[in-house]
Amino acid sequence: MKLIIQIPCYNEAGTIAVTLAALPREMPGFDAVEWLIIDDGSTDDTARVAQENGVDHIVRHTRNQGLARAFMTGLDACLSLGADCIVNTDADNQYNADDIPLLVAPVLEGRADIVVGARPIETIEHFSLAKKFLQKLGSWVVRVASRTDIPDAPSGFRAFSREAAMQLNVFNEYTYTLETIIQAGQKNMAITSVPVRVNQVLRPSRLVSSIPSYVKRSIVTIVRIFAVYQPFRFFCFIGFLFLALSAFMGLRFSFFFFQGHGNVYLKSLIVSGFFLILAFQMFVIGFQSDLIGANRKILEKIIYRLQAERNGGRNADPPGMVRKEE
Repeated sequence: MKLIIQIPCYNEAGTIAVTLAALPREMPGFDAVEWLIIDDGSTDDTARVAQENGVDHIVRHTRNQGLARAFMTGLDACLSLGADCIVNTDADNQYNADDIPLLVAPVLEGRADIVVGARPIETIEHFSLAKKFLQKLGSWVVRVASRTDIPDAPSGFRAFSREAAMQLNVFNEYTYTLETIIQAGQKNMAITSVPVRVNQVLRPSRLVSSIPSYVKRSIVTIVRIFAVYQPFRFFCFIGFLFLALSAFMGLRFSFFFFQGHGNVYLKSLIVSGFFLILAFQMFVIGFQSDLIGANRKILEKIIYRLQAERNGGRNADPPGMVRKEE
């Protein structure tokens, strides 16, 4: 059994040494524990510092492609290297590495395919009230969309079984955290969470450059999640809103028409018809999107089978791999 701990990195030369120093080299239940970093187009000495501090594998992006893409590149590399279990953690040492055994235990015991580390959000001092609220909102949206019960959906401290890693496909370029939980729920994977501890902050968050930016990105991510993974419900909900507006304007016209003022309020009838057309279009889009979603699921099964065949031999190096020098 092999465990690989992967760390997406972008200009982390100042923190990666601290993060690596805390990681385990041995763990009960595993014959080997290896470290892998994904250098997402860093312009500093992240890769060199990581090598000097004992990292086993480095995968490089020639330019910065974002956290979600780096995460998926890491999963692909870990699968190629024969990982039976994969742990994802952050390069800023946010998560307490001593909790990794707790994180992988449900996977080792066969109770879960994915385990998410739940942070004590309420007690984290450097989280603003707005960020705490958005964390809770994002987690609630994910629970509704995925039919899972994960209390800290934005947490990046996670463990994956080999089978789970082969089935994940992230479309969002901003972050992978919410989308992977929704996919797990829709694919009937066993997913659970365990409480984990956090360390003192070493640097400001890269994902939260400002509260307005974080709010905007969070809203876009949440809306896109519903549109992609619950398209029928999403577009039909909008359709019913337009239908309600159409009914309201139609009733308004009827009220004044029977009072003999129909000509004056003819615009209400026109607006009612306009909203009715929009409602019909939303319902049609909902049905079409649902059919597209069914095709996406078929394609994901095909990709999973290709992943299984490609990684059957396991130890083939993925593109961009830099092995640790002996």
